[in-house]
Amino acid sequence: MDYMATEIVDIDRMPRGGPDASCVDRLLETDRLEYLDRDDVDEEKKRSVIRALEWTGEVFGNTERFARTVLDEVADVPDPKILELGAGHGALSRTLLEWHPSAELTVTDVELSSVQAMAAGELGEHPRATVREMDATAIDAAAGHFDLAVFVLSFHHLPPSLASQVIAEGTRVADKLLIIDLPRPPWPLHLIRLATMLPFAPWLPFVHDGVISSLRTYSPSALRALAAHADPSIDIELRGGLFSPQVAVVSRRPQSM
Repeated sequence: MDYMATEIVDIDRMPRGGPDASCVDRLLETDRLEYLDRDDVDEEKKRSVIRALEWTGEVFGNTERFARTVLDEVADVPDPKILELGAGHGALSRTLLEWHPSAELTVTDVELSSVQAMAAGELGEHPRATVREMDATAIDAAAGHFDLAVFVLSFHHLPPSLASQVIAEGTRVADKLLIIDLPRPPWPLHLIRLATMLPFAPWLPFVHDGVISSLRTYSPSALRALAAHADPSIDIELRGGLFSPQVAVVSRRPQSM
């Protein structure tokens, strides 16, 4: 079922499980922030989470898998201009530049420390890459400037009103917005996933953030509601999402003359 924006009185009160979330699913969410989102957390602890994300992406093949998904979306574009939002460590953009001989990447993050780290590495020296500090909810680019905007494993950090704003902005500056994020499984499986992580959360910053990420991840119905709230003319195609990462391809319908 699709949900129109008019059916949600206050988007920020929408459960992460969506307008149709069960009573139990509505309990499986939190307003608590991850270490990555807190100003009172030591910078080294944040960097340890980012390094762990980069390591797991490489070891489990997620970075390459996500890169293939990105390139599939621009397969018909000769020299694609791609915007990565919330890039963090920049591994995805590095892979895209390696695999595509003519793609131009604008690699961004809202955290200055992440931008500085990416700019000091390979991305900062690459002739087809631009590294910038940028807020995904207020993208500094002209309408239609990019062929594709990409937001990977970061969408769940945002509360609903800001998540909806990212959808509005991403589809404004790019022909398509590709969101890849954690799946939000049915609540019995969700409880099992949380139970396997919670014993390690007090000791491992990466697991601590993983538990919170799991509780803040949006369901497919929530993603549809966020897109409808952003603009009724926005279409969203959803793939995967039970055990594999969920993928959303978002675009605006052409306006009739």
